[in-house]
Amino acid sequence: MPEQLTSLYVFFETGGPILFCIFLVSILLWILILERYWYFLHGHEDKLRAIVSIWTKRKDKSSWTASMLREGLLTELYIAASHNLVPITAIITVLPLLGLLGTVTGMISIFEVINVFGTGNARGMADGIARALLPTTAGLVTSITGLYFSSDLNRRARSNTDRARDMLTH
Repeated sequence: MPEQLTSLYVFFETGGPILFCIFLVSILLWILILERYWYFLHGHEDKLRAIVSIWTKRKDKSSWTASMLREGLLTELYIAASHNLVPITAIITVLPLLGLLGTVTGMISIFEVINVFGTGNARGMADGIARALLPTTAGLVTSITGLYFSSDLNRRARSNTDRARDMLTH
């Protein structure tokens, strides 16, 4: 086990502080994504049943007031279903930018090596290249995978709201 922790430490040390920042932001992203899937698996049906119950208890379903109530109930359901989707999208947008910041800091370290040693220190330049590429790759990979799940969660929110719209008939 200590060898694995040492390898992980070396990996984060090689990628620089930006890689650790990307790691923390990625953890936040996955917590939010998992929370949304947990909601769709365990909380959404209860919310849907409560809204359908409110609608079915209503006698008048064709007036303007009933129509506005129906739209309000559907909006309430959509807001509950799309909770945290905006922060997820924002984090997905920020991750590649953090990767780009890692690229810039890696390039700065390469230029520092070139400034001090010239182009003769290949090891120092390789460390700078690793510091540039690891955060870039981590930011892009995490962002792309998060984009897939974000798209799926948005689709679920819309389709569940459409299903509820069909259930709340006039």
